[in-house]
Amino acid sequence: MDIKITVAALALALSLGVAGCSREQSDWEKARASNNTDSYELFVKKYPSGSFTAQAQARLKELYEERDWQKARDADTPDAYQAFLKQYPEGKWTEEARIRVENFSLAQAPSTAPATEAAPGATAPGGAAPASAATAPKTKPTVPAPHAGAAPAARTSAKPAPKTTAKAGVASGGYTIQLGAYKTGTAAANHHWTLLEKKFPSALKGLTPTVKPSSPGAPALYRLQVTGLSHAAALSICKTLKAQAAACVILPKARHH
Repeated sequence: MDIKITVAALALALSLGVAGCSREQSDWEKARASNNTDSYELFVKKYPSGSFTAQAQARLKELYEERDWQKARDADTPDAYQAFLKQYPEGKWTEEARIRVENFSLAQAPSTAPATEAAPGATAPGGAAPASAATAPKTKPTVPAPHAGAAPAARTSAKPAPKTTAKAGVASGGYTIQLGAYKTGTAAANHHWTLLEKKFPSALKGLTPTVKPSSPGAPALYRLQVTGLSHAAALSICKTLKAQAAACVILPKARHH
């Protein structure tokens, strides 16, 4: 009689255990199907020591970081990225946040170039208002026509146009874009460029990057840049990259490297 009772108790315990595992498995599948913070939080609360609790907690951490990264991107300010870095010093988007903070620092640095335009409201000698670079028409310089009978100017001594890093069809210029800043060396910068080329083959076609190390005595930092772009090309590239959440900033012209 005692043996029968013991066997029945064991069978009942086993059936309850199997039923419990079945319920947890079912709830875990439901949480994975929903794949949001609420579903995983509910699962962890219901099964604090369950078989899938560690997986649920890991996924929760990823979702929290994704949510906070999206908030930082939407704000797109140095303070937002700094706050993100403070909360996630070793997260998935940590390096990208550091790049954006560095880019903001460079873009907001004061220009050291001498002023070439008259101050607003200033007048030229004789009372005429000077044309500013922002409003003056961008025309090509005119070349005086040769006098009648004069021999045409020799062209044999003209130097060939220098090669540029701008892609074909876009005039080269003195603008630089920065695509990242890295503490670990040139390898990280070059790796990032390879990824960018695969993701933006059209926007970056024909461009050659440079890796600019920090000045002697300054903290180690390697900046991934593309130089020799026209202003229009720089704007177009950054617009394309930023639309896909990639870092890109146009450096002030006086800070060309």
